[in-house]
Amino acid sequence: MNPFTFARAHDAQDAVRQGAAAGSRYLGGGTNLVDLMRETIERPAQLVDVSGLSQQIEERLDGSLLVGAAVKNTALAEHRAVRTRFPLLARAISSGASGQIRNMASVAGNVLQRTRCSYFYDRDGAHCNKRNPGEGCDAQQGVHRMHAVLGASSACIATHPSDMCVALAALDAVVHLQGMGGERQVPFTGFHLLPEDHPERETVLQPGELITAIEIPALAFGANSTYRKVRDRASYAFALVSVAAALEVRDGVVVDVRLALGGVAHKPWRATMLEQMLRGQPADAVHFEAAARAEMADARPLRDNAFKIPLAQRTMVAVLGRLATVHS
Repeated sequence: MNPFTFARAHDAQDAVRQGAAAGSRYLGGGTNLVDLMRETIERPAQLVDVSGLSQQIEERLDGSLLVGAAVKNTALAEHRAVRTRFPLLARAISSGASGQIRNMASVAGNVLQRTRCSYFYDRDGAHCNKRNPGEGCDAQQGVHRMHAVLGASSACIATHPSDMCVALAALDAVVHLQGMGGERQVPFTGFHLLPEDHPERETVLQPGELITAIEIPALAFGANSTYRKVRDRASYAFALVSVAAALEVRDGVVVDVRLALGGVAHKPWRATMLEQMLRGQPADAVHFEAAARAEMADARPLRDNAFKIPLAQRTMVAVLGRLATVHS
């Protein structure tokens, strides 16, 4: 039993003041943190309840959205502006977990959820650098079918579990933060970190920093977007591979494209190589396939997860082909 104190923040400044104390953790919906506490992986000395803060979704005149950190996943997925302007985001959220969990989980909590690697959760029987730095990574030689093929390291091959975050990476979202030193904004693609030698460092958050909102910039072709999740079963399963994409085609040529991958890396993986290769090229299967192969060229699979490379390639091509057909 790990005793802890509980406090409810009145506003963001109050939250940051309390969250700066050693051993403090912010509590939103609790759908991940409470599980980790039950498993004694997380042992906070204090929980600061921020679930009552920033629950609004602001529609801005330029077409962007400012989503409060405490907005529930269900509320975001069902928001009219999200469904019409950014359907990839609505579909990504609806692909994650159960309705009950989506009703409880907060947007910031989803962004900060930790890996579901079974070795990370096996506190008594497995070595895990993410849980205990320097201990080793049993997943490397163990069961790693679900693990990363891009951006992994000898220290960690875990994948990021979020569906929502894949869509946010594709949308060039921005994370709004508040800490003891004031406010700052971080591009979503730079918020999560690759493992390298320190897999315990998962984000660029400073101690006590609080996510206050997620900004989703306007995207003129955002309505022509989708999210596809490939998994072992139709529900309650994490992605083997997922693709969030938006595509603009004019006269058969790719004008612009946004694409991110899930289930393949320690963070949501923005497919920048694919995007660069496709802009200005014919919107056809030949070019989609070439760009998908190039995006996965640096993949480094292990014994059991090499199938993710062709699966990711085929899924990217299928999603882009569908969007190109719909657009035309």
